[in-house]
Amino acid sequence: MNFKTIQIKERLQYFNGSLVLYQLPLIKTKFTEGIKYLAEAANSFWLVTDTSVIAKSLLDKSRFISIDFKKFNEEEKDKMGYEAKIDYSDGNGLVFETHKYHLTDFPLDELRLYFVDDTLMLPSEY
Repeated sequence: MNFKTIQIKERLQYFNGSLVLYQLPLIKTKFTEGIKYLAEAANSFWLVTDTSVIAKSLLDKSRFISIDFKKFNEEEKDKMGYEAKIDYSDGNGLVFETHKYHLTDFPLDELRLYFVDDTLMLPSEY
């Protein structure tokens, strides 16, 4: 794990609640200060956009969507045929959708986000 990844993981722990909400202009999803930091520090606005679009499409199944990113190690990657996946669930084990990514530059191995009331947030900001 490189210094940048360690720094991102450490700083994400300090976000709890959010005084400011930001918005994706095209799809009108709101996101918190923690998500803004993550997107900028990890250069991952693609993650904010992808997860927002997919979570919005699942709102008819649940008003609370848990989003779990997992990057696979080399052995898992060879076996599965892709580098990472994102599960969209109700937070209680019922997975609505899984999206697979053949390539990713996202620095973290795992990450959980929540999508509630049209807002994407870190679990500590819920």
